[in-house]
Amino acid sequence: HPLMGFVDHGRGGSGEPVVGLLRPGNAGSNTAADHIEATRLALAQLPKRLRRGRKTLIRTDSGGGTHEFVAWLTKRGRWLSYSVGMTITDAIHRAVLKVPASAWTPAVEPDGEIRDGAWVAELAGDCLTGWPKGLRLIVRKERQHPGAQLRFTDADGMRLPCFATNTAGEANAALELRHRQRARAEDRIRAARATGLRNLPLHDAAQNQVWLEIVQIALDLLAWMPLLALTGAARLWEPRRLHHWPPPLPPPGPALALDRRDHRCPGPAPRPPEPWLTRTSPSLRAAPAHRSRGTRRTPTRHKTPHRHPPQRVRHQTDGPS
Repeated sequence: HPLMGFVDHGRGGSGEPVVGLLRPGNAGSNTAADHIEATRLALAQLPKRLRRGRKTLIRTDSGGGTHEFVAWLTKRGRWLSYSVGMTITDAIHRAVLKVPASAWTPAVEPDGEIRDGAWVAELAGDCLTGWPKGLRLIVRKERQHPGAQLRFTDADGMRLPCFATNTAGEANAALELRHRQRARAEDRIRAARATGLRNLPLHDAAQNQVWLEIVQIALDLLAWMPLLALTGAARLWEPRRLHHWPPPLPPPGPALALDRRDHRCPGPAPRPPEPWLTRTSPSLRAAPAHRSRGTRRTPTRHKTPHRHPPQRVRHQTDGPS
């Protein structure tokens, strides 16, 4: 059950892995000790000026929304910015139902357009009890398309994702967009599965850790090659989306077969039989060509018909013979 961490290079690029923590298969997704260890290893890969301070933003899914992990991020002397997903508890669900209609503002897209059917709001009240000072709890409600599977924590047919952040002075819609862009990490995980992380092939944990390091080397190449060699939409290159690139090659021409039965190149197609060689109907046989004068005809041996021996015929006369 690996735990991965990636550096986000923004919308126009990918992100290289900075941590790959191999854990037992029964490890929980919200184990705070594993998130703290993974974050510590990831910060060690950054320059010293980015290992602490509000310029460095830590984003996780709902697995990182624990009291221990958020308290570690906000510890004095670390001062890291965070935007971690939160599980919808009963307290958060009750707080959402109490938000007035005027407090909901439309969600936005990366290009600045309004996100259709989505609104965001900031929660307050008892749902913030026990969390570090300065934590802001922001929720988004979004109308789902017909047939979508809703969860029991959703309300009025609206999906309710929630996250916590300590960034102050920013609009709710901007903070929600920033957290939603954490989905680029899911793209990196998809590429990791395509390069060998889907199935760990070995039985020993140390050997699988080596395999995980090899996967991260492949992800480094996939992250930096588009940034250094490609431009535009080509930077969003993924290994599992290459079935349309490069363009298919033309079909190969006739080649020599290696099978014992077909060791020669195929010859021309056989010609259809001549009409006079068929036995379907005598009318299809062609008439013999006119023999010119002076040419010698080759004698043809014909089959002699079978002749019966002559029979004696008695002539009938009048009277005894």
